[in-house]
Amino acid sequence: MKKASIILFMFLFGIILQGLSQSTTPTDFYAGKWEIAVNGTPRGDIVFKTNLVRKDGKLTGELVTDDNRRPITKIEEKDKTLVIYFESSQGGEISIDLTKVDDNNLKGTLMDFTATAKRVKE
Repeated sequence: MKKASIILFMFLFGIILQGLSQSTTPTDFYAGKWEIAVNGTPRGDIVFKTNLVRKDGKLTGELVTDDNRRPITKIEEKDKTLVIYFESSQGGEISIDLTKVDDNNLKGTLMDFTATAKRVKE
């Protein structure tokens, strides 16, 4: 009986230890600072910096380049995809469509151009 108690104790201890050692994923994956690179545009490669913030349950922010700030007009988010809409310099609304690659990277397109996003660690 003593051996059974020791084995049961070790088994439960192992389960508890395993549960505590699990890394937790952020509950709000898309919120935070991101650097979005769009490659091969007529104006060359463009890098947008953004800090996506959740306000009233929706993500919001602005896209910032070295010489320009563009407010984000809306964001559609799903489990593995993010679509960011903003006004282009030509006056029309365009979107950056991104898909989750891993916990710190997204990839997708802006029109016909390749886009990648990387989480900025502070």
